[in-house]
Amino acid sequence: MADLLHLDGPTDGVAVLTLNRPDKRNALSTALRDEISDALDALAVDPELRCLVITGAGPVFCAGFDLGEFQVDDAEFQRALWASSDRYHRTVLEFPLPVIAAVNGPALAGGFDLAVMADIRIASDTAAFAHPEIAFGDVVYGPLHDLVGGAVARDLCFTGRRIDAAEALALGVVSAVVPPDEVLALARE
Repeated sequence: MADLLHLDGPTDGVAVLTLNRPDKRNALSTALRDEISDALDALAVDPELRCLVITGAGPVFCAGFDLGEFQVDDAEFQRALWASSDRYHRTVLEFPLPVIAAVNGPALAGGFDLAVMADIRIASDTAAFAHPEIAFGDVVYGPLHDLVGGAVARDLCFTGRRIDAAEALALGVVSAVVPPDEVLALARE
């Protein structure tokens, strides 16, 4: 793995994939999305793996897509950006083993989508969730709708309002809320 992504394991059937761009709030650049897709492709056929945990380095789970890349005025780069995005979403959604998001801090925009695309979400009490990109981009609506139902999904997607970990638990977005130093251990468990 390159420096953008760290893989630990599998150990006892569990691997932990850590988004490693804490200086950029673990924003999903094209390079990071491609590394995630490549890692998931390899892990999908690993006979030792039974479950995958995804988390973020530092105090943020993931701040979403790297918005600076959308400003690049180069047609080839933009084609690569969208191809990377399509592959990344498909790879995460179609991963054949259980995925647990260990949401160690804010999960915003595409980071909220990444958490929702996981099968189970364990959140730190410092986590928050929001879709602030409603003013300029698309939201991955289907998995959120499947998780919490249409009314809640529309509220969160259309308003972009931020919910804290306690409200996320009450709405069924997450399965458990624990102190920050316990989120990864509970997810591994």
